[in-house]
Amino acid sequence: MARLSHWLLASTAAAALMAGSAQAQEQNRFVMVTHGIPSDPFWSVVKNGAEQAADLVGATLEYRAPSTFDMARMQQLIQAAVASNPDGLIVSFTDEDALGGVVQNAVDNGIPVITINSGGDVAGSYGARLHVGQSEYEAGRQAAERMQEMGVEKGLCVNHEQGNQGLDQRCDGFMAGFDGNAEQLATTYDPTEIRNAIVAYLNQNDDVGGILTLGALAAEPMVRAMRDQGATDMFVLGTFDLSPSILEALENGELDFAIDQQQYLQGYLPVMFLDQYARNGMLPAGDVPTGPGFVTQENAAQVVELSKKGIR
Repeated sequence: MARLSHWLLASTAAAALMAGSAQAQEQNRFVMVTHGIPSDPFWSVVKNGAEQAADLVGATLEYRAPSTFDMARMQQLIQAAVASNPDGLIVSFTDEDALGGVVQNAVDNGIPVITINSGGDVAGSYGARLHVGQSEYEAGRQAAERMQEMGVEKGLCVNHEQGNQGLDQRCDGFMAGFDGNAEQLATTYDPTEIRNAIVAYLNQNDDVGGILTLGALAAEPMVRAMRDQGATDMFVLGTFDLSPSILEALENGELDFAIDQQQYLQGYLPVMFLDQYARNGMLPAGDVPTGPGFVTQENAAQVVELSKKGIR
């Protein structure tokens, strides 16, 4: 009996050791490549979501992004990721012409790809398994409709990354929503240039009633410009995406709305999905929309604390 007990204990210990070894071998490695520049608060939330998901499933996550909006650099980062043969690749599919070939190359090399944020309408043509994000065109169109409901007859779309497929689609939808009675103002992502460009444009176009920016990076200098000019009540002001300062402006009535695409989920969900795919061969049957949703003065307080935690 004593000998049997000793054998059972030994067997249990060996099984535990083997299970621990198997778990260590099952750790997956995923690479996320985005176009998000370091100064854009939107992408820090995406990264937070991806890292927290990786911690939960015991995966390794490598986050890579160019220091400026640079599609050639993104190509290089994706090519390097493919060469490292990860268990999955997550890409913001910002430019079909620039990134389609490298995403297809990843798929051809047996690497499952999930796209996020931009390019969901075309990513499947290059073998992406699914897309996590929102319809940028539709979100822009809804922004125009909301402004029209608030009495705006002519709108302005401020595009701080012209050539970014997702941002271009936002402006396209916005202008279509106004039946063409809107214009696009192209800037860089430099806050001072954004501010000066908006002020100069409005000084030359006094018929504009609503201004839409395409991210917190541009919304913050817009709000400062309107505040400095004492003009926050003269225009309907909207933006895409959230940040602590955007939520503060909403609470103070300096912004009328922000379009929330829940970017935390754009980081979190692809890691979870790829881990399940690597382990069990399972994925959602279709794309996963994370927006759009509208945050206004009435509901801004509900998401302030989550924003401070890097979740909204």
